[in-house]
Amino acid sequence: MANVWGNTLNKIDEYRWEISMEYKPGMRVPGRIYASEDMLDKIWEDNAFEQVANVAFLPGIVRYSMAMPDIHWGYGFAIGGVAATDIKDGVVSPGGVGFDINCGVRILRTNLTVNEIRPKIKQIVDGLYQGIPSGVGSKGMIKVSGRDLQDIMLYGSRWAIEKGFGEDRDLSVTEESGCIKGANPDKVSAKARERGIPQLGTLGSGNHFLEVGSVEEIYDKKTARVMGIYDKDQVIVMIHTGSRGFGHQICTDYLALMGNATKKYAINLPDRQLACAPVNSDEGRDYLAAMAAAANYAWTNRQCITHRTREILAKVLNKNQREIGLEQIYDVAHNIAKIEEHTVDSKKRSLCVHRKGATRAFPPGHREIPEIYKNIGQPVLIPGDMGRYSYVAVGTDTAMNETFASTCHGAGRLRSRSAAKKSLKGVNIVELMANKGITVRAGSISSLAEEASEAYKDVSDVIDVTDKAGISRKVFKSNPIGVIKG
Repeated sequence: MANVWGNTLNKIDEYRWEISMEYKPGMRVPGRIYASEDMLDKIWEDNAFEQVANVAFLPGIVRYSMAMPDIHWGYGFAIGGVAATDIKDGVVSPGGVGFDINCGVRILRTNLTVNEIRPKIKQIVDGLYQGIPSGVGSKGMIKVSGRDLQDIMLYGSRWAIEKGFGEDRDLSVTEESGCIKGANPDKVSAKARERGIPQLGTLGSGNHFLEVGSVEEIYDKKTARVMGIYDKDQVIVMIHTGSRGFGHQICTDYLALMGNATKKYAINLPDRQLACAPVNSDEGRDYLAAMAAAANYAWTNRQCITHRTREILAKVLNKNQREIGLEQIYDVAHNIAKIEEHTVDSKKRSLCVHRKGATRAFPPGHREIPEIYKNIGQPVLIPGDMGRYSYVAVGTDTAMNETFASTCHGAGRLRSRSAAKKSLKGVNIVELMANKGITVRAGSISSLAEEASEAYKDVSDVIDVTDKAGISRKVFKSNPIGVIKG
């Protein structure tokens, strides 16, 4: 049976599909999509194919314009998009990072079991909801001065640790130890600073969440043990948030600047949302310096939320933190552009790797992953939706060789927010979740429909593709018990 995408995509194998450079005159490289055949109709309907092709126009792009199986329509780049550009003749594009700079995930393991916390789950969820502000424009309980913000931009999570919000080990299991070098506060606008000062330690809204969950299935016991995961029903905590209004404003500021830069450097693009500048131009360097400041803010934000989570669980459970064992497994960004070294055509090259709704997935032995994970590969944290499961995987050599060490970042939307609300009008989402054994607290009950399971792809289908394609390897699966939403 013919498919609507049949004349556009060439099948490489069961999980790899290619858009040839002939699809659109001006493409510098082919498009490469990681997906099962069953996913392609929806990807076509969403028009995300077109964005993959458009990204292939970027000057200096190397190898492919890529998309992960959680791909869906985004600003300029599809969410789930990956593109690497050579730093000598390539560009950096804010659309390849997105508005929520360093939106990312942190996972903590515990010594607790489901049976231990189930009787107190409502108290736990209420405590977390009251102690960790969430929702649009929410303001944190941590008082931050202008000088503090300056230090947060420069030093990231280290600032939080020195203020007593966590422990040194947290830094060792955070990407970049919670701080990208090269941040320059002078490249951040006054308006961005104004938005960032009151929001540290907050979740925000939309798809951001804090989730108390439990291990449902372990696929690789040896690897899971390295992460501190030993048994089914072991309790974990997952935090998903980013740089809040601070990062959003930085993206907004630089999109305006990049629009002018695109004209200045005579860069021809099929979509103005791909506005960009050469990596080594003043505009490119300034954006990367401001983006790094936002990334450092996001890691600090997740660190502060981690500290508050530990305090709240200790109080509700009447146990000390050592008894609870709330230790960080890992923290990784999935909206970021980073200068990395990769081998292309047998030569090592410095590339600007854009990951927009895609997770870094370095293989075993890579110098940039923590010593504890050197033998297993970098942990890859893949949340699903609030009513279903999430996964933890590890990076692979295949990812390093094929995708610039990138894999999926989550489930990916199936329906827009408005379509999800319309389809679930009149449905009591809180009650629906309670029937599944999941306790939910949210700032806006009406907006919960936007984040219901029906709005998302089944993350099991997504992880199945990345696992079978070999660009990440699944380790364990978890289920939600309690969820905080904005």
